[in-house]
Amino acid sequence: MAIKINKKITGYNVVKPEDKAVAAPATPAAPKAAPTAEVIQMHESVQRPESLVGSTFKIKSPLFEHALYVTINDIVLNAGTKYEQRRPFEIFINSKNMDHFQWIVALTRILSAVFRKGGDVTFIAEEMKAVFDPRGGYFKAGGVYMPSIVAEIGAVIEQHMKNIGLIHDPEMDEATRKLIAEKRAAYEAAGTKKSADAGAAAGEAGAGEALTFPAGSMMCDKCNTKALVLMDNCQTCLNCGYSKCG
Repeated sequence: MAIKINKKITGYNVVKPEDKAVAAPATPAAPKAAPTAEVIQMHESVQRPESLVGSTFKIKSPLFEHALYVTINDIVLNAGTKYEQRRPFEIFINSKNMDHFQWIVALTRILSAVFRKGGDVTFIAEEMKAVFDPRGGYFKAGGVYMPSIVAEIGAVIEQHMKNIGLIHDPEMDEATRKLIAEKRAAYEAAGTKKSADAGAAAGEAGAGEALTFPAGSMMCDKCNTKALVLMDNCQTCLNCGYSKCG
């Protein structure tokens, strides 16, 4: 094939086959595609249905003049199947007391947002139960100590989660129940001297006093109940069976 030269020749070299191999430019590598982040959805997007099922709890605290009413509504996932499950979806707190309206509204909105995010939301109860009021807490019915009103709201949320099966409370075995009953009977027998008639009357009223504990009981570090008594030189809880001696 003839090649037409239009420029003046100023010099020349003979190109050998080995020179072609050396001088041959390397084929440029194809540019690598920019890495893309893989988006992983941690939960499904759930829209609020027209109606929800839920429960309302009443909180009567000595710190508040009026009672608090805590309503927790649940969404039912996989309804009608063996995988059906209730999950908290929103929470409302209502009261006649308007002194704490701001933080109550803020708390309900934040908790509802966490519920709707999905995942494991059971940690909320423990986090709220650990909130302490610098002015001091109070004892609710049954001698259970509440370090703050926020802690009692957390206890209500925990109870609701237990009711719908999100939290499973380990049941006390029969041997532990029997041991607690024996220790309570021994403590009451050692601390009181009653006549046979008084003892019979106490036995008749025993069913109605299931939540009461001996006077002078201290608070248990495990269950926050005033049921800790000194037995055999060891602090023992008559509510949960906890003992400082193991």
